[in-house]
This record gives sequence, structure tokens and C-alpha cells, in this order.
Amino acid sequence: MGIDIWEVVDAAATKPYGFMRFEPGPGMGGHCLPVDPFYLTWRAREFHMSTEFIELAGKINQQMPWFCVERIERALNAVSKPVNGSKVAILGVAYKGGVGDVRESPALRIIEVLRERGAQIVYHDPFVPSLPELGIKSTGLELAVSGADAVVLVTAHPGIDHETLARDAALFVDLRGITRKLSVADVIRL
Repeated sequence: MGIDIWEVVDAAATKPYGFMRFEPGPGMGGHCLPVDPFYLTWRAREFHMSTEFIELAGKINQQMPWFCVERIERALNAVSKPVNGSKVAILGVAYKGGVGDVRESPALRIIEVLRERGAQIVYHDPFVPSLPELGIKSTGLELAVSGADAVVLVTAHPGIDHETLARDAALFVDLRGITRKLSVADVIRL
């Protein structure tokens, strides 16, 4: 395509977050990563080039919410609870911690699928007061986790003591790896 790779690397280096460590999670969201790579695949096709890796990465990331729901289902089943009728507290619905942006957030799909399977969903997100498209509002942290059959960490916002929540929850599903150094029996990790 006549693109100078070093020019691309130099351009990427102008944004420090372009070289940050990225870790596995429930999928990706936001305004750029779920969409922008596909502009490149579209353009590459005009040059009869294959971008299988970009397309595969997109496919895997789009399927992550369903994979996460399966983890939640298996975790509930392991403690003899069906998804249908279980109270599931979702911690964080923004696409990343510290922001209130829900564009392409995997949390939205996770909530939709759990609801379709009969779960009673509550969520806590200090940056996202409501999800009008889903007809729900953020609940105070204590109220959200109180009596929850499963507490699911989808987005790790700063200022929340996730480790204490994991210790206190009947079942804690960590989709962000926040509790990897914690030794607690009822913590399920991605």
C-alpha cells in the first residue's frame, strides 16, 4: 500500500498510550479500537491484501462478552445456582476504568445476555449513572452487592476496593485480573 512502517511507528509513538500494556478482559470498547482496524482491512482489500489477523482479533473480541457470560454461568452452577433468578451485580459498565463512556462497552452485551437468561441485574458505576437503552440506573455499591448471588467485575474503576468486595462476596467473578494476587475460594477469574 506504499505505507512507510517507520512513519507509522513514529506516529504511534506520539501518543504514549499507544505503547501501554494491554491486558485480557471482557472485550474491547470505546470509539476507536472496535472500529478503526476495520478501516485498514477495507483499504487493504482494495490492494488485494489479506488482513486475517486484524479480522480474527476483531472476531475474538466481539465474542468475549458471550465467553464471559459462560464463565459467570459456570461459576453460578458450581455453587448450585442457576442464572435464571440469580441476582448478578455488575461492577463497572464503562468501556474502561475512570471514564463514563459506554460506547461499544462489553458490559452492555454481558448485561443483555444475562437478562435474556433470566438474571436479575443491578450495576454500580460511579461514572455512568444510568443506561437508558437498558432501562436501568446505577445502584449504590453496598446496595448492589448486598445479597448478590454473583458480583462480576467488568470494568475496574479507581477508588473501589475490589479486593475487599471479592473477599466479602458469596461469589466474585473477576473479568479484569484485579484479584490475581488474592487467595480467596469464591473468586473466579477470566
